[in-house]
Amino acid sequence: MRKKKENNGAPGLKVIPLGGLEQIGMNITAFEYEDSIIVVDCGLSFPADDMLGIDLVIPDVTYLKNNIDKVKGFVITHGHEDHIGALPYVLREINVPIYATRLTMGIIENKLTEHNMMKTTKRKVVKFGQSINLGQFRVEFIKTNHSIVDAAALAIYSPAGIVVHTGDFKVDYTPVFGDAIDLQRFAELGKKGVLALMCDSTNAERPGFTPSEKTVGKAFDTLFNEHKNTRIFVATFASNVDRVQQIINTAYKFGRKVSVEGRSMVNIIETAKNLGCISIPDNTLVDIDQMKNYPDEQQVIITTGSQGESMAALSRMANNMHRKITIGAKDTVIFSSNPIPGNEKAVTKIINELQRKGADVIFQDTHVSGHACQEEIKLIYTLTHPKYAVPVHGEYKHLKAQAKIAESLGIDKENIFILSSGDVLEMSEDHAKLNGKVPVGSILVDGLGVGDVGNVVLRDRQHLAEDGIMIVVMSLEKSSGELVAGPDIVSRGFVYVRESDELIEEARMTVDDALQNCLDKGVTDWGKLKSVTKDVLGEYVWKKTKRRPMILPIIMEV
Repeated sequence: MRKKKENNGAPGLKVIPLGGLEQIGMNITAFEYEDSIIVVDCGLSFPADDMLGIDLVIPDVTYLKNNIDKVKGFVITHGHEDHIGALPYVLREINVPIYATRLTMGIIENKLTEHNMMKTTKRKVVKFGQSINLGQFRVEFIKTNHSIVDAAALAIYSPAGIVVHTGDFKVDYTPVFGDAIDLQRFAELGKKGVLALMCDSTNAERPGFTPSEKTVGKAFDTLFNEHKNTRIFVATFASNVDRVQQIINTAYKFGRKVSVEGRSMVNIIETAKNLGCISIPDNTLVDIDQMKNYPDEQQVIITTGSQGESMAALSRMANNMHRKITIGAKDTVIFSSNPIPGNEKAVTKIINELQRKGADVIFQDTHVSGHACQEEIKLIYTLTHPKYAVPVHGEYKHLKAQAKIAESLGIDKENIFILSSGDVLEMSEDHAKLNGKVPVGSILVDGLGVGDVGNVVLRDRQHLAEDGIMIVVMSLEKSSGELVAGPDIVSRGFVYVRESDELIEEARMTVDDALQNCLDKGVTDWGKLKSVTKDVLGEYVWKKTKRRPMILPIIMEV
């Protein structure tokens, strides 16, 4: 009995998701034990529709900044943007070493080079099966399969027990490159005793197994056979090196030349080639400028833009904005991806545009997911036998679906924790509980500005987008405080001025009367005059148009 009490007093392992829960994207989780913190992944997410003008969203790492002396390093599971994209921004404030597998590190180094951070960042490439010691932690990298090569699961050893973090994974017995997932290692860890399993939930609602990436290769063979006389475009994710490998294999089989278009795609293929993660037969890859030397039926162009992104190569080709390529009636376009939730409209728009041009568009059966379905999730649980289940990577409904799977496998309901970003889950062999919250949030990146656009600025952008702006300019004489010029009204995005002379003139008179009234009473305080202008003009415009433009009074002194 007494022993149990001592254990309760012992420190637990803290698991603190700083982002990535309740959403797909911005994955970053801190693991803390006494004086050591390690951070798994450091991703970004893309802006929602209402984040006008925002380029990227990165996690708020205030908690790590406040505990900077404890942070030992970033441990990265794989090279997708939602797991590595925020590194160049976060490393400026938390400059600790990065540990990752070969291709993952290659892609991270591309980013660091772009941001001039190679010299200031410590990096270590880790092999599968290798462990690294970071303070109180030891982290082992385990081979898994995903839609990018060199994806890893992590076994995180701490004095409180072992946590297995799957990263993004699927079980692929016949991967295109490298070995199948190391299920044996998961089983060995299960024998040792796993304290908690943090498992990918993206496809937790889907029954069955995710098909092997190789099945897509067969689909390409069939499609290339059916479209022997047309030029073929394939749009896919830049990071899906295995997919690109299969497209190249099929193109080579059919005697076609391949060109890669889209900056992110070119960079990743170059990195993969240098690291030996992709093998390209001699004389198959051709520069886009040389493609014109070959007839259409010998051309394959692999491009970015499968998600309908407006500036990606495929969109530019579809809208006649690409400098070198236009798509027309003799072309076949294969979408080798599924729309990410939220991108459906953009993808449909591109498909419509391509079909209007007469291109043959194919978007079925040329994609398999990189995430585990229910049976694979069950397999990992069964092999690892965790005491606690902590579903990660997904929206709330995905996490909930995985919680149900864990329960069906016999894990007690009170041992399953669906966390929110910022929750602190403290656990040891004999207890697990939520223990407070830490500050979390989203930091918006707009151009070169990081975090200088907040809710207030976004609200203003929303306001401007919805109702436009009216600027009221007036001049006051310094000595007497009299109105010597104006008020003049300039508007943008509110009404088309030429057709609304009367409205604007009447608005001007209304403001003029109110200002004269104030000045007659001896009110010369600029703040008061501005608020009167806003109130009077706002009320008048609402009465006449039922709109609320932003009103900006400007007073000049002469």
